[in-house]
Amino acid sequence: MVSTRLVLAVAILSFTVTIYAAPMTVRLRKLPMDHSVRQTIHSNKSQLLTTQDNGGEGMVPITNFMDAQYYGEIGLGTPPQPFQVVFDTGSSNLWIPSSKCSYFSIACYLHSQYNAEASSTYLEDGRDFAIQYGSGALTGFLSNDVLTLGDLKIEDQIFAEAVNEPALAFIAAQFDGILGLGFPEIAVNKVPPPFQQALKQKLLDEPVFSFWLNRKVEDGEAGGELVLGGVNKDHYKGEHVWAPITRRGFWQFKLDSLEVEGVALGKGSCEDGCQAIADTGTSLMVGPPLAIDSINKAIGAKPVLVQQCQQMVHDYVPEMIKIINTMPPGAVCATVGLCDSSSAGVATDVKRSAGAHQTAAYRRLLETYAPGHAAQSSTVGSWGMPSNGDACQMCQFVVQYAKVALANNETAAEIVDSLDTACESLSLGSGGESLVDCAKLHTMPAITLTISGKEFVLTPEQYILKVGAMGQEQCISGFMGLEIPPPLGPLWILGDVFLGPYHTVFDYGNERVGFAEAA
Repeated sequence: MVSTRLVLAVAILSFTVTIYAAPMTVRLRKLPMDHSVRQTIHSNKSQLLTTQDNGGEGMVPITNFMDAQYYGEIGLGTPPQPFQVVFDTGSSNLWIPSSKCSYFSIACYLHSQYNAEASSTYLEDGRDFAIQYGSGALTGFLSNDVLTLGDLKIEDQIFAEAVNEPALAFIAAQFDGILGLGFPEIAVNKVPPPFQQALKQKLLDEPVFSFWLNRKVEDGEAGGELVLGGVNKDHYKGEHVWAPITRRGFWQFKLDSLEVEGVALGKGSCEDGCQAIADTGTSLMVGPPLAIDSINKAIGAKPVLVQQCQQMVHDYVPEMIKIINTMPPGAVCATVGLCDSSSAGVATDVKRSAGAHQTAAYRRLLETYAPGHAAQSSTVGSWGMPSNGDACQMCQFVVQYAKVALANNETAAEIVDSLDTACESLSLGSGGESLVDCAKLHTMPAITLTISGKEFVLTPEQYILKVGAMGQEQCISGFMGLEIPPPLGPLWILGDVFLGPYHTVFDYGNERVGFAEAA
């Protein structure tokens, strides 16, 4: 999960993994994926850019939440107050909810809260703290106390007590806070990150940590494992391939290429090499929207927005055509149940109910399939836009198109056919969430990433995420677009879709990242 959030890091360079003495092992747990939280995590990224005793230094359980975050238990204070935190290589701060929560921070009250008065080792800091997430700002203040990670006791750890948390981002989260494992350069308020504090206090023999993320957890199994100060040979095969860090902050490295079935995807798709980061706080693989569109097209994934549009066209347009010239767009859409009848026809800003990209996409439907007639409809900002979301907005754009088409003597069947085709244009350049037919996984191509000259292959079973119960499953593409402008971007984020199949070592001392096939 990238700090301030724009996303990002990993690296590689052929070498044999060194076995380090007395590492500290953290056990990870895993829960099934949830659509709304997955979407929120992606929004936050765009805004911010198994127990094993290895020598007695300690162990901490970790959980994989919705294939999106791997989290485990830490303690703060004396005696330790327990918290579940995401172990996140895309940020560098530790924050947890405070007992001094704002009355209006529901997310804070629904999670464990740190109580400074209950700790004999608490030291006041008092500096303000803030991180801007996609769904709002998380604010609080800094404090100082002992951090417990398994058997490790990290003294003088500065962390943030959150008093206001964005409800949308954290109200349903299974974790309480976040423990960043990125470089100090991206730490808010220049706070020393926990891993660097552990090294400074000589609590670890080697300046490395490693992740094994278990993507197929059975009852009672670990969701994965974080080892601080070393690696676990049981969780990888062969040797790690190493890539040097190209920019300190995130774990950023050079990705040589990305191909689908051996065919490069073209412009914007890393054909000449690109920058990437390894991010344990991101569930998907994220890249430039146009490149992601190419990948999703190559694997046969259809954007959710397109499917919603086409379903609406077939379900509602025939009925809407019957009443389309008798009332304004908002009222037509309210009649078929897609808009709030209480606000139908009231002029509001389109941007309140959808993002700028979707607004532009809906308008393209008019401009592409009714050339010269788009001007007959009102300007974007003046159309009646009830506040109940994208379906309402999409409906009103469809009504505007249908009015133009009827005026041009098109039949109902022709209108439906044109709109069905027009829906295909809505996701161009968005890199948005896409679905595939679960029954076609065995026919889908493999995707190959090349790092430091070594090919890393992802199979459909690895890059497609299944959600829902048996018989009600949906299959979601593990690729999503995010436009990251220079100087940080363009950038690829290798989340759990890649880090699950490949055991990853983050070598802080040598500033490199290593990948090997997970076992």
